[in-house]
Amino acid sequence: MPLPRPAAGRDAGDPDAGRLALLLDSAFLLLLAAALSRYLTHHAGNPRIPWVIGLSATLAVAQPAGSWLAHHCPPAPGRRRLWPLALVVALWVVLVLLAPSFAWCAVPLIYTALRTLPAQAAIPLVAALTLLVVIAEIRLPGGADATLVLLPPAVAALATGVFLFMARQAARQRALITDLVRARRELAATERREGTLAERERLAMEIHDTLAQGLSSQQMLLQAADRTWDSDPATARAHVRTAAEVAARNLAEARRFVHDLAPAELADGRPLDEALRALAGRESAESGLPVRFHLDGTPVPLPAAAQSALLRIAQGALANVREHAGASAAAITLSFLGDQAVLDIADDGRGFDPRTEGSEGAGRGYGLPAMRARLRQLGGTLTVESTPGEGTVVSAAIPLEPR
Repeated sequence: MPLPRPAAGRDAGDPDAGRLALLLDSAFLLLLAAALSRYLTHHAGNPRIPWVIGLSATLAVAQPAGSWLAHHCPPAPGRRRLWPLALVVALWVVLVLLAPSFAWCAVPLIYTALRTLPAQAAIPLVAALTLLVVIAEIRLPGGADATLVLLPPAVAALATGVFLFMARQAARQRALITDLVRARRELAATERREGTLAERERLAMEIHDTLAQGLSSQQMLLQAADRTWDSDPATARAHVRTAAEVAARNLAEARRFVHDLAPAELADGRPLDEALRALAGRESAESGLPVRFHLDGTPVPLPAAAQSALLRIAQGALANVREHAGASAAAITLSFLGDQAVLDIADDGRGFDPRTEGSEGAGRGYGLPAMRARLRQLGGTLTVESTPGEGTVVSAAIPLEPR
């Protein structure tokens, strides 16, 4: 894994980074004050005291100022503000050469270097600072001590290792968060696309089961009126009035499905069996195709979505009978079988081979797939039984909620 990048620019404005910088600055000032107190106690009258005090005061200002600049005034992207760290390190080196007691101020400086510089530059600097600390410890009165020689490298190695480990963990966490945010955005985009496709499918089914069928009925009625206009004006006018009623009903349906409302036949809590019975009567009156309705079993309340789907399926199936079957009669049967509701639409027309479903002409064949799509959303199934010359039965089954 590559070594972590510096955190100074990345931490700008981060409250946790600001608290860490405050902790490091406080530790540095505390060690600086302790070292100055020790120096003044053990070296009273030393001519270097004014220099040591001056350098200590300058460091006490430079270190917090550099941290404040790094946290609140980050450099432009691609550039690093290194001069505050360089100034602090240079002042500290001079101070250690004058007074070895200030060597332990290197611990906060090590963390500052690791936070400011890339690891490739920070590690050599940490090694140089550690070496200077060892030399300063050896120069202290009392002679060399193995502890004084081994302790600074151990502390520096521990501090560097912990920092690099935490930096790598933070980099992994940032990468994981970035991936998570990207995945959430992609998921949201996918959901928007799926919602758009679902709405398009809903509109396509509604248009097919309402407007397209209504327009087909109007076309048939107006053609019939045109054929009888001269020979039987009264019948022609009746066809035109019926076509106008179909147009008004389609207009109401268009307004309802644009607002995703229930079909007009189910408005005001009208039960499904009554809506199907009315549909059979209207179809018989408008198309001249006798359609009878039969209810089997005791009706149970159905969800609005299920009632709407079954009514639309009945409308679509009757439209197919009217336009393609050449039937002399049709029947709608609604059955409640305890665990499911079943709607059957049967006709005695010419029938077809179900294996060729959807191939009955260019631009046609959307009805049965739309029925299956409606039922699939409700956990239901569609069965088509047909043989050429023997009619067709379309059966839609929807599971009922356990009572």
